[in-house]
Amino acid sequence: MKILGFLLLVSGWAIVLTAVALLTEQVPRGAFVLAGVGVEIIGFVLFARAHPVRRGKYE
Repeated sequence: MKILGFLLLVSGWAIVLTAVALLTEQVPRGAFVLAGVGVEIIGFVLFARAHPVRRGKYE
């Protein structure tokens, strides 16, 4: 899950950069940017869930 989350973070960023570079109309560009941000959020959630936080006393 760590690797999948990290790959989704990178691919989301690539989607955003590609949309800004290649698309000219505002509506499709905005849709692809939102889709890329959504992919980044999903990747971040998967990456964060793969790193559990320990609770309690440390000895």
